[in-house]
Amino acid sequence: MKARGKLLCGVNPGLLGFAAKSADGNWAGFDVDFCRAVAAAALGDSGKVEFVPVNAQERFDKLKSGAIDLLARNTTWTMERETKLGLRFAGVSYHDGQGFIVKKLLGVNSALNLTGAAICFLSGTTTQANVEDFFREKQMTFAPVMFDKIGDLVKAFDEGRCDTYTADLSQLYAVRLQLANPDDSSVLPDAVSKEPLGPAVRQGDEQWFNIVRWTLFALVNGEELDVRASEADRLKAESTSPAIRRLLGVEGTFGADMGLDPDWAVRAIKAAGHYGEIFERNLGQGSVLKIERGMNALWNGGGLLYAPPVR
Repeated sequence: MKARGKLLCGVNPGLLGFAAKSADGNWAGFDVDFCRAVAAAALGDSGKVEFVPVNAQERFDKLKSGAIDLLARNTTWTMERETKLGLRFAGVSYHDGQGFIVKKLLGVNSALNLTGAAICFLSGTTTQANVEDFFREKQMTFAPVMFDKIGDLVKAFDEGRCDTYTADLSQLYAVRLQLANPDDSSVLPDAVSKEPLGPAVRQGDEQWFNIVRWTLFALVNGEELDVRASEADRLKAESTSPAIRRLLGVEGTFGADMGLDPDWAVRAIKAAGHYGEIFERNLGQGSVLKIERGMNALWNGGGLLYAPPVR
């Protein structure tokens, strides 16, 4: 990457809130901001990143072949993907669960009312297997309707060619806004699986794995310590907190231990903000999605978000 001068980051071709390219060619989203933070930490500049759109079917092959250096594409961390595909997940960046979106006219208010439904699926994801497990356990039936492209799937649901579309709940909030009449559909409250989403790299390069993992942890620790993008430089110069001084490279050799300079975390946080800033801007109350933090709140604020300390 240093020789090339940029990070090749695999992202969703277009998922509002996570990764989407605007008409002027600029990328924005939760995963996009993480890629920029990693580029800032590893290469010294958040602009040294090329966003490579990858679909669900090709994402792992692209990573394994070296076509991308990092996969940051709302991807679920599973055992098979690490033990069989040879990937390593750096951590959980978003705690999610699989749900369903339905037209309000159906009068359905729970996934338990979906027996016999025609369900739209995106090929190459874990969603169908999760639905099969759920429906088999509940002794329910369904008819799968498969699509390779999210755009085709959303159009089919909008036109009534399937009764429901199932995906991670975070995706469904974005999909709902793409419908012709968003208010005519609702996301059911049920979560039928646990979907720990996170960035992944190829196995076999521990230094790169550590850089990606600890960039994620730095963003989470940054929120816990209230180190905002606008305050990082001042806190580096003035803070007497041992935890902040270690995070921002004033004390210890944590950057050098990964082959980076002491300011790696300062740059990462300044590039995109700490975790909370990234979430609120792209997914939370500062975005059109208005997703509550829920499980993605910090551990000391009622959520599951937790990062090991820099020490």
